Formats: sequence, C-alpha cells, structure tokens
Amino acid sequence: MATQQDFVNAVELIDKSNNVLVTSHTRPDGDACGCVLAICTALEQLGKKAQPMFLSAIPEWYRFLFESEPAVIGEDITTEELSGAGYDLVVIVDTNSYVQLAKFDEWLRASDVPVLVIDHHVTSDNLGDVEVIDTTASAAGEIVYDLFKRAGWELGGKTARDLFVAIATDTGWFRFRNADARVYRYAAELIERGVDPAAVHEQIYQNFSPARMALLTRMLNNLTLEFDKRVAVQYLLQEDFRAAGASMSDTEDLIDECQRVSTVQVAVIFVELGNGKFKISLRSKTNVNVREIAQLYGGGGHTVAAGATLDMPLEQAREEILGHIAKQLD
Repeated sequence: MATQQDFVNAVELIDKSNNVLVTSHTRPDGDACGCVLAICTALEQLGKKAQPMFLSAIPEWYRFLFESEPAVIGEDITTEELSGAGYDLVVIVDTNSYVQLAKFDEWLRASDVPVLVIDHHVTSDNLGDVEVIDTTASAAGEIVYDLFKRAGWELGGKTARDLFVAIATDTGWFRFRNADARVYRYAAELIERGVDPAAVHEQIYQNFSPARMALLTRMLNNLTLEFDKRVAVQYLLQEDFRAAGASMSDTEDLIDECQRVSTVQVAVIFVELGNGKFKISLRSKTNVNVREIAQLYGGGGHTVAAGATLDMPLEQAREEILGHIAKQLD
C-alpha cells in the first residue's frame, strides 16, 4: 500500500513541474480515461500546462468524458514532437509496465524527463522516479482520489465524475470481488460531490454501437465450455472485426458476458491482432490465479483479471492456456 511519503513525493514532483504529459496504457479503459482526465484537470487548476495523450483510440462509450478528441500517439502526435514539446514531467497512470506502452516505450526509455507512476497492479518495471503504488486498490482511480484528498486539490463536478468512472468500471460497476468497503465509501463520497450514477451507467453500458453488438454476437457464436463447463473459451479473428464493422476497442468487457453462465469459473478470450499475434484476456471467479498465467507470456494484471500477447497460432495458444488453467483447477 502507498505510504504517506509516496504521496508527499508525488506532490513535490508535480509542484516542481510546469509542462506535464499525462498518459496510460494502450487500449485505454475507464480507469485509464478517468485518471488521465482528473489529473489533467488538477494540473490546469494549479496553473500548469497538461497534455493528455493516449496510446490508442478511446472507446466510443468513454468519449462523453472528453470535451474534445484527445491526442493519440502515432496519429495526432509523433515521438519527435514529444521530444520537442519541453515536458518537464511525465505522469503514467494504471500501468507500470513497458509492454503496455506500445509506441511510447522507446521514447520513455530514451528520455530524461522525470516520471511519476500511479498504479494498482502487481506487475512492475519500475518506470517511475516517483511511484505511488497500491496493489490493494481496486482501481488506479482510488489512488488518484487519495492523491487529490492528500494534496488538497479541488474535487467536484467533472473531476468527481471522471474518478467515479475510473472506480466503477474497474470494479465491473461494483460487482467484482475487488469492490470492497473502501470502493463503496469512495463512490458515495463522489456521488455526494455531484455524480449522477444512473446517467454515467447509461453512457457506458447502454450505449453499444450496432458494430459492437454484431461483434458480441460473433464472439458468443465462437463460445465453447471446457473442463465440465467450468472454463469458457472464446475467440475473435480479424474476419470477425471486418464482418461486424468493429474495431479493437469494441472488445472491452466482452469477456464478461460468458461469466453469466453459472458453471463458468474461468473465462478466456483470444483476439487476433493485425500482426497475426493474439491478445488474450483472462478472468477468474475462483482460486485460479490468471495473473500467473499471463506473466508466463510477458503480460500481467490481477489475480482475477489479466492479459498478455501471444505470438503463436490460435490452436497452439488455446492448448497452452487451457493447459495452464487445468493445472490450477480444483
């Protein structure tokens, strides 16, 4: 758990900065989006220049959070432009791993700009000069919320909504096992600061595009149940994305659908990337530690939710991952 000194060091680093780049992992989720926006708002209120930047496109259902389209590296901004922007601080939220910083990792390795990391994952490459890490937190949004309170920064309105989104989405709208008393306490405080949970829920979870619904249908058509129906296996190929008219961002949280099946203890989805590799996501409702499996392939995450990228054909990937899951099943 992060210490008081960690927060003091973070505030001191921010106080010394004037031009800050704020980013997160590739394929940003609600936690990443909410934290980046909340930190940028705080920095601007402190009179600093804050540049939000993402490593891949924002999913459609999170765009309501943004007043304008945020910069995406490789599309709106190049690494050469980063070098000439005069940043005196980089803030990275919701990851501490180079493998999740595609298109940005090389620039970061070569840069001498100080780095502040705020994260809740166990997997760590120690990217930060200062790190605020709390692996007991359900979301990076909880740690950012703690930072706001300890620093005495203004917290209300849009910022409260952004942090609510961060916490609510990383707990599956408070239904995952990581939704402890602390989560509900923070959520209540943010609601007291003006957040409308029903409106937020509608924007995120009742706003599927036809393309995303078509992709969900194709994924469910590929569903199989293994090991006495305890393990759900799904896959999506490039041809599925083309047929549905969907993009990679449309896959977020689709893995959760099969967990509605009462017998399912572990879920895995294999998503074919444009380079022929497969991104795997794993979820566990039992004692199967999916982070340990993901780490075997250079990935990471949490004990109940993790992911990695595999450079192998689908059938080989399927066989290997199911083999690892089988070793942990009761």
